[in-house]
Amino acid sequence: MLETSRLCWVLPVVVAAGCAATEPQVVQPPAAAPQPVVIAPVRDEARQAEEAKALLAQAETDVQRARAKRALWLKAWEDLVAARQAVAAGKHDSAIRHAKHASELAQLGLEQLAYPAVK
Repeated sequence: MLETSRLCWVLPVVVAAGCAATEPQVVQPPAAAPQPVVIAPVRDEARQAEEAKALLAQAETDVQRARAKRALWLKAWEDLVAARQAVAAGKHDSAIRHAKHASELAQLGLEQLAYPAVK
């Protein structure tokens, strides 16, 4: 009986030692999926230059119309001049941005005429 009780006591110790002796497994995170490469569309320089010139012509027309009705805002004129300079320098993105803003401000100046001057 003494031998049986000794085995009952030794068996759990051996099992515990066996569990402690195993190396811990390192769980590797799954490899990240490769990100798709996004290629920006290439804008044709000639098309962009034509767009800048067309928007500049529209801005010139809008500014002249606002000027004729005495509704031209100073910022609209400044943006028109900046758009002209950008077209001359070949900076088409800047020219497009300034021409659109000049047209918008000229239109707002004309819309302002519909409101009374004094309340």
